[in-house]
Amino acid sequence: MDGKDLYKVLGVEKKASQDDIRRAYRKLARKYHPDANPDDPDAESRFKEIQQAYEVLSNTEKRREYDRGPREYFGGQGAGGQRAGGQQGGGATFSDLSDLFGGFGDLFGGGRGTQQQQRRSAAKKGEDVTVQVNLDFRGAFEGVTTKVNAPAEEPCADCRGTGAAPGTAPRTCPDCGGQGMKSRDQGFFALSGPCQRCGGAGTIVEKPCPACGGKGRARRVRQVTVKIPAGAKEGMKIRVPGRGGSGERGGPAGDLYVVTRVEGHPVFKRQGDDFVVDVPVSFVEAALGSEIEVPKPEGGSVKLRLAAGTQDGKQMRVRGAGAPRAKVKGERGDLRVKISLVVPQKLTRREKEILEALSYERDEDVREQLFREAGA
Repeated sequence: MDGKDLYKVLGVEKKASQDDIRRAYRKLARKYHPDANPDDPDAESRFKEIQQAYEVLSNTEKRREYDRGPREYFGGQGAGGQRAGGQQGGGATFSDLSDLFGGFGDLFGGGRGTQQQQRRSAAKKGEDVTVQVNLDFRGAFEGVTTKVNAPAEEPCADCRGTGAAPGTAPRTCPDCGGQGMKSRDQGFFALSGPCQRCGGAGTIVEKPCPACGGKGRARRVRQVTVKIPAGAKEGMKIRVPGRGGSGERGGPAGDLYVVTRVEGHPVFKRQGDDFVVDVPVSFVEAALGSEIEVPKPEGGSVKLRLAAGTQDGKQMRVRGAGAPRAKVKGERGDLRVKISLVVPQKLTRREKEILEALSYERDEDVREQLFREAGA
């Protein structure tokens, strides 16, 4: 550190408060810790500089001596950095490192946590499971309660999740003493991580269970009851919390996701929360105007009034007669009615005479405007 400006090492002003120095140190220690920079060979030396700078500037007496003259301060250190006060210049001294770092150890996969914290870190959430459910049109429209088969990993029935063959039991891991975590010194504090020998379980299986191969878990299929809301549409995903795979080492269970596949309908086509239906209308009904009946998705019908001169392709809307909105209780989409004009393919002699008389009476050229706009 000879010749280094300790304030610049921590990136603070010379008049910085102790809180400013502490905050700067925490930020840099997290950034340059060797475990956080495995591919950076310079991180370790930078990290040591940060430690040494903080060790001086966090101590009021040492900081005062350093401020009198940095060169004299470092020149007064003996071999190994030992100063007259008996403090070692190469490391920080704190009574409660966990308070200083505020969970810093957890950032790199461990720390001097309690045994309970270490076990929590070894816990693993169960897998999330996704299945499909096939619904007919009526079931999706009205909603239905059904059962689905959900394959997931569960504790092995033969070994009851221990992974050991029946009649035997796992033994305590000799490397970590059953903690599932191992600590290693890193400067003036220690970092912890899962034990490599037992994988964080804290135990070792010497004779594996033949049913699960020592894993302690096996895949099985169980039936889960799922409530499909009214108005479910194609591809809708329904989450059932905690009904996926079971957790490991006290971890929470995963979730079950049910994806809907809805059978189509020959009459009603779904668009969002609306249904579209094509309704055939005769030439006479469209020309003179009439009252027509239109089927509804849930059954029954609704009456609509066609105005005289209704054109082919005209759309009419019946409010609230569409699909129930799955996410908004009590609300529904609309039923959109599309008019399809039906032209008779065969006419009797009398019908031809009537239409010819109508054509003579109207004496109109319906394409005159088309040619005029086309410039022909």
